Amino acid sequence: MDWNLRACSRIGHATYAPDEPELRARLTIASPAGPAWRCLRCGAFVPGEPRGAGPADEAPEVPRGRLLRDRTIMRLLAVERAFKGTLLILVALLIVKYEGRRDAIAEAFHADIPLLRPFADQIGWNIDASWLVRTIQDALGFSQNTLHWIVAAMLAYGALQFAEAAGLWRVKRWGEYLAVVATSAFLPLEVYEIVDKFTVLRLSALTVNIAAVVWLLWSKRLFGIRGGGAAYHAEHAEESLLTVERAAASRPSPTR
Repeated sequence: MDWNLRACSRIGHATYAPDEPELRARLTIASPAGPAWRCLRCGAFVPGEPRGAGPADEAPEVPRGRLLRDRTIMRLLAVERAFKGTLLILVALLIVKYEGRRDAIAEAFHADIPLLRPFADQIGWNIDASWLVRTIQDALGFSQNTLHWIVAAMLAYGALQFAEAAGLWRVKRWGEYLAVVATSAFLPLEVYEIVDKFTVLRLSALTVNIAAVVWLLWSKRLFGIRGGGAAYHAEHAEESLLTVERAAASRPSPTR
């Protein structure tokens, strides 16, 4: 997939007219339709007025190639984090909403379980060993103080998920560090849950989180890996079309 053309077809070409004469001359050509400016993303010359103009130092950063692919992956991770954060906060709000009616809910729950047993026996479902039923029974047995701590923990974790989502979506370096640290901190708990009770869903979640941590560490050069932040920013600069053209414009002409 050509990530540059994909982005240009979706959001338009990124043309820019720098003030520096030599660099400006390298980024424009005459065409039958008038002046055409080179897209800083896909490299094609686009007829019409440039979308931006000014000093080259003030040109917008235009990710291209692998950086565009990385941005797409980071935003997919951001969506996953935002979904988890929303789910956690919704569950916490449900606990708060029904906390005052716990006695009525417990009475209805214990009254309805016997009615479900004949149906459960017919389909081969051991309702007493069900994870869902045991979880509800445990939750109904929690003290009010314990429920408050659970709600506080869920809200805090949900807020952390939203902070990760914001940093990853905006492609901020602090978001990458936060995602790695926060995700790594919960990996031992996820491993323990799989050892305690194996499910495909738990294994899938663990696999995604491990892959996300490894990918962020390696591709974003976090914590000094592969040269750290300096090497990462240098890699960004090398892939910038404006940087390449600027270097070519400043290169002395060969003498004859």
